[in-house]
Amino acid sequence: MPTDQTWLSSTRRINQQLTNPGFEKPGELVAWMGAMQAQAYDMAQWAVGLRLKNGSLATVHEALNAGSMLRIHLMRPTWHWVAAQDIRWMVSLSAERLRAANDSYGKSRHRPISPALYSRVDDLLGRMLEGKEALTKPEIATRLAQAGIETQNNETTRYLLQAETRGLICSGPDKTGKPTYAWMDDRVPPTRELSRSEALGTLALRYFQSHSPATLADFVWWSGLSLREARQAVGEAGAALLHETTDGTEWMIHEKAPIHPIPRGPHREMLLLPPFDEYLIGYKNRTHVLDPAHQSKAFNRWGTFYPVILHQGRIIGSWGKGPTRKAGNIDIDFFPGISRPDESQIHQAIEQYRHFLSDK
Repeated sequence: MPTDQTWLSSTRRINQQLTNPGFEKPGELVAWMGAMQAQAYDMAQWAVGLRLKNGSLATVHEALNAGSMLRIHLMRPTWHWVAAQDIRWMVSLSAERLRAANDSYGKSRHRPISPALYSRVDDLLGRMLEGKEALTKPEIATRLAQAGIETQNNETTRYLLQAETRGLICSGPDKTGKPTYAWMDDRVPPTRELSRSEALGTLALRYFQSHSPATLADFVWWSGLSLREARQAVGEAGAALLHETTDGTEWMIHEKAPIHPIPRGPHREMLLLPPFDEYLIGYKNRTHVLDPAHQSKAFNRWGTFYPVILHQGRIIGSWGKGPTRKAGNIDIDFFPGISRPDESQIHQAIEQYRHFLSDK
């Protein structure tokens, strides 16, 4: 199995659906990816759209409103897209870690929340969201305050996160372009429960089918699992994962992943990746696709990732909305010393983003 950087980046692009996408529906794509970080709400929708055969904002909105893909805190923990059929076992797998992080946050600020108060808020949320109601976070905070519940100092965020870990709430349909919360049982049909070992194995298979080649350290970072749990997950995946050691690094790749570089051509040579995109954030080590000299322009030490430009597998610059802030008005900034792509490739990448925003 080759492990040179050209082959590695080419294979990752194929598996991440950045080259020749194989899916038309957002829910199917998200299920393939396992989960996708969805930190910046609007741009996280672009992360889905650019991986579809003909992705548009309307297609993503339709999936969000129908509930085939949902947004919830998982794994590290942070916001993720997840397919409806996967949300229950993924929440269960992440719940203990998310609750611990939630409690640690409160203790560090000397603002613990009692189990009794969490239970009271859960009951109130059930009444608010009954009848397939969907409310924004500010709307929920207002109703909690009216019930005499403290909502300052991020308390509302902590109540909602705790309810997510209990499988009570998840994302609802957008309301005037804003994300909402809904009662999970109203959004997600009952699904077969997975044992913890089944869930671990499934998570490993999803990650490596969509992110390989990758290392165990990459999987630990992405999943938020302990090293012991990650090793168990890889063991559960069994023979579906191929192992190859090169220069002291053990790579894992899904058995169905391609093993040859993709041919170069005009199609999707350059892409405008959103902030927190899986192509970067899905791995602990990003030096295979990003020169360390330019890392500060792609992400900072506090974990904020910026919109970046992908060209033939390498991150070569950054981009953003132009000063007029009009839809599709794009500023492009290539890193120093980078050979500028052909104008046709730049135009194609910008037009792909504009097409997504056009809702057509």
